Amino acid sequence: METKAPPSPVLRPLPREAALIVNAHSRKGQDLYAQAKQKLEEAGVRLVAAHAVEDPSQMDTTVRQAIADGAPMVIVGGGDGSMSGTVDELVGKDCVFAVLPLGTANSFARTLGLPLDLDGAVQVIAHGRRRRVDLGMIDRDYFVNAASLGLSPIIGRTVPHKLKRYLGRIGYLVWAIKCSVGFRAFRLVIDDGQKEHRLWSTEVRILNGPFHGGVELSDHADVDTGEIVIQAVVGRSHVRLAWDWYAKFFKLRDRDSHTQEFTGKSFTISTRPTQRISIDGEVLAKTPVTAKVAAGAIEVAVPVEG
Repeated sequence: METKAPPSPVLRPLPREAALIVNAHSRKGQDLYAQAKQKLEEAGVRLVAAHAVEDPSQMDTTVRQAIADGAPMVIVGGGDGSMSGTVDELVGKDCVFAVLPLGTANSFARTLGLPLDLDGAVQVIAHGRRRRVDLGMIDRDYFVNAASLGLSPIIGRTVPHKLKRYLGRIGYLVWAIKCSVGFRAFRLVIDDGQKEHRLWSTEVRILNGPFHGGVELSDHADVDTGEIVIQAVVGRSHVRLAWDWYAKFFKLRDRDSHTQEFTGKSFTISTRPTQRISIDGEVLAKTPVTAKVAAGAIEVAVPVEG
């Protein structure tokens, strides 16, 4: 008797109604909010609510209220920090998370294969498909893309808003050079539950996807693997750290020569001295922490061909 393969699960279409919530404090949010609203409605998405949020600390509250009011899809416009700060509200909810990439690096949008222009992103929200993806976690805090410790949190904590807003990734680079003066390597311990790995490091990336700072850093991290990747820049040299970013930015053949990766579901990370941790660009924690994956935590809107 011929055995038939089980039928493929039927993916529900994206909702035709949504709440639009834009971080008007983000690099492009204030300028593009009105355009986004108009283009979404013209594309056939009925907006049951629309908010240009001037105070970024109110983004999560606004998203929470939209979900409580029954919005079947929430469209968040902003950068990676806006995505990370609001995604906690969607875990365990029957609500699709849609992204308008209006930030500087837009790493989460790059990971999902989204167009980075407004027209393209709107078309995905109107005509794309659902995809269930993982989230990363630092202790109890969910994040969409990447957390880091070392030089990156110093840059994120101190970079002037106007420099980031008007110069984008170039502004980050300029500020990184300034911050590197006086920065020191640290002792790192990564415990995967079976073994402790001890090394010197200048930067550690905790990756739910391949991108961080708009640069593709890992060939092994993705949002549907059910695992998280810890990538450490090894050694004490500032030059190694600078070369690592340069090599990965330009995708050189030896781009992984100064990093070591650990892949798994959960890790305990500690350092000496204590290091602050940037979570999708916002400095929100410090070592020691538990980093882990929340497999299949939310549904997102992605291109049909993605």
